[in-house]
Amino acid sequence: MAEFNLVGTPEPFLHVSLRQGEKIYCESDAMVMMESNLELGGNLRGGLFQSVMRKFTTGESLFQQEIKASFGAGECLLSPNLDGDMQILNIGQQQYVLSDGAFVASTEQVNVKAKVQTNLGGSLFGDNGGFVVMETSGQGQLCISGCGTLMEVEVNSQNGETVIDNGHVVAWDSSLNYSIGMPSSRNRGMFGNLLNSVTSGEGMVLKFQGYGKVIICSRNRNSYITWLASVLNLGQRS
Repeated sequence: MAEFNLVGTPEPFLHVSLRQGEKIYCESDAMVMMESNLELGGNLRGGLFQSVMRKFTTGESLFQQEIKASFGAGECLLSPNLDGDMQILNIGQQQYVLSDGAFVASTEQVNVKAKVQTNLGGSLFGDNGGFVVMETSGQGQLCISGCGTLMEVEVNSQNGETVIDNGHVVAWDSSLNYSIGMPSSRNRGMFGNLLNSVTSGEGMVLKFQGYGKVIICSRNRNSYITWLASVLNLGQRS
């Protein structure tokens, strides 16, 4: 099986070692460098339906890149599209749900598929795929990325719900229960909470229950992109 390692700081590369015949899948434009024994191609992984679901529910490319060691063993370096950290997850006994844009790469036996949410609140209000989220299956390694620094938060229902801003969630254990809500007082009622959320500038939150981990990032990707666009726009005007 191909081997994943992170190299460099503070924004690492994903270093991948492949033996002849092995292959990995990665997000479009993730490849930075590869040796000549490796071959790069596009792949509608999971078929046309799954590819279209990925494209229109998470904004990721219709095609995933496939890197295969066709002519012998080789190595490559990958990186995410936005500034930030990466983390390698071992898939098998533990499976994960991924937020939009979190996927960087996976070994061949790991599948990342679109799954229709049964959580109506998450479907209507979430930034994590709307009616569809991305969930892993299979066995191997998966690399994810988030804007800024990544950190693991342990969820323990004995301590009540764990509430995390929706824009800072990167991935979570698929065994965890979650719901979408607003980060406001229980006593205000729905309209009061919504008004407070709008006036305070806070977005929606994910409320997790159960036992497991949530991987969060220090920066809100959408807020960062909005800020960057405003800076670039000001630069163009001046």
